Amino acid sequence: MKRNLILKSLFVLTTVSFAIGGCGVRKANQNSNDLAQIVDKDIKAAEEQYKYFMKQIPADKLPRSLDKNGKLVTSNSEWWCSGFYPGTLLYLYELGKDPVLYTEALNRLKLLEKEQFNKSTHDLGFMMYCSFGNANRLKPSAAYKQILINSARSLASRFNPKVGCIRSWNSKDPSEFKVIIDNMMNLELLFWAAKETGDKSFYDIAVTHANTTMKNHFRPDFSSYHLVIYDSNTGAVRKKQTVQGYADDSAWARGQGWGLYGYTVMYRETKDTRYLELAKKIAGFILDNPKLPADKIPYWDFNAPNIPDASRDASAGSLIASALLELAGYTDKALADQYVSAAELMIRSLSKPPYQSLYGENSGFLLTKSVGHLPGKSEVDVPLTYADYYYAEALLRYKKLQK
Repeated sequence: MKRNLILKSLFVLTTVSFAIGGCGVRKANQNSNDLAQIVDKDIKAAEEQYKYFMKQIPADKLPRSLDKNGKLVTSNSEWWCSGFYPGTLLYLYELGKDPVLYTEALNRLKLLEKEQFNKSTHDLGFMMYCSFGNANRLKPSAAYKQILINSARSLASRFNPKVGCIRSWNSKDPSEFKVIIDNMMNLELLFWAAKETGDKSFYDIAVTHANTTMKNHFRPDFSSYHLVIYDSNTGAVRKKQTVQGYADDSAWARGQGWGLYGYTVMYRETKDTRYLELAKKIAGFILDNPKLPADKIPYWDFNAPNIPDASRDASAGSLIASALLELAGYTDKALADQYVSAAELMIRSLSKPPYQSLYGENSGFLLTKSVGHLPGKSEVDVPLTYADYYYAEALLRYKKLQK
């Protein structure tokens, strides 16, 4: 009974993007003490790197990646990654309290405000919750809350009750309803809105979407497809694909991370043990996979034909590390130890070359060696803003764990 009470109190739940805390998941050993020092150095280096980064980005743009010549690629606010840069700034501010980073985050948030009314994308959780959600968590304001509520309403407008999902990619064929595993990451915005407004429909949409995805996206080994195409009128499954992976039946690494993170959040928000069991099984698929490299940074696809020469994906590594640190707080000690050990190794690996940038490298991105869409020959072996975001989140969670 005492151990169960300790486990239940490991993580203090917050209203945005993660549960943090965790003193007592396991006792610190020599290796974790060493990693704590590495993390402290990485946080200071990240602060300096992002102060350099902010000077490279045009005032009316947001960073996205680097092109094949190493030149900075930017985006407007409509791009699905637009919220990650201000979100990373806010995480780094939370870690080091550097006001320069906070001011930069506020300046970039202004570019995103109009997206609260964007009903053409399912990515409003990424765009608005990773940015305004973190801003509101750190310094709550009525303005932030209204922006987030409007964003949740825009996201909810894409829900189809016949299918039981939020539409991801739009299609020219109105009867074709596309849903990708990434969409699990946008449900957290709906849970926040349900609590803030008292409107249960936000909660119901999130749960229905997660249940439909649980039923249709996962294979017997608990790997997931990237895309499921439904019939808009009947809700029947038409086709299952893995668009950004090696093949339809392969395990695209970042997609496995989206699922792990998404169902960990589902358990946090609902306490439904079905979601916890699925999250643990996804974690098992990843961590027990014979194709997972020794440094725990996945190849871009677990079934890539040219392993061990296949590209690694630091964005998948940082995402999975962050998810494991939260999931550890909801499990028994044996699994918690396994998850924290794996996350520690991932953080340790990301904290050095070839993944981590030195000061002034890569225009100011923290990490490189990520893969966006290899089959589409887009953003391969380059920095990506979401790799930086989940890396900073993992550092923050680890610091909370140490306390």
